[in-house]
Amino acid sequence: MAEHQQQSQRPDLQPRSHQVVKAATAATAGGSLLVLSGLILAGTVIALTVATPLFVIFSPVLVPAVIAAALIILGFLASGGFGVAAVTVLSWIYRYVTGRQPPGAEQIDQARMKLASKAREMKDRAEQFGQQHVSGAQGS
Repeated sequence: MAEHQQQSQRPDLQPRSHQVVKAATAATAGGSLLVLSGLILAGTVIALTVATPLFVIFSPVLVPAVIAAALIILGFLASGGFGVAAVTVLSWIYRYVTGRQPPGAEQIDQARMKLASKAREMKDRAEQFGQQHVSGAQGS
């Protein structure tokens, strides 16, 4: 029994008949797949030879049809992509408004605070400029 387990663990100890069967099976499978690939190649060449004149004859119809189909497919893909982007943005906004802190919310808050401080600063500068302009006009 231990001898049989040793033989199954090491492939070089398998009987010669098992190796011959494996080689014959591999050769048969490989050969049949090679023949099948050759037949498919021949069929493809024959089909292309027969179809080429049809493509040339019908190309005034096929080319615009392919272009239209491509545009329709691209339109649906773009529409779907923009729809997914819109749903994602709306979901992010909903989570932000409800206070769940979605990713990047801290950066948005920091940017809002910076903008608010800059707006206050610009408002103060504008008021100072307006006061200087009014006092300068009164002094003339």
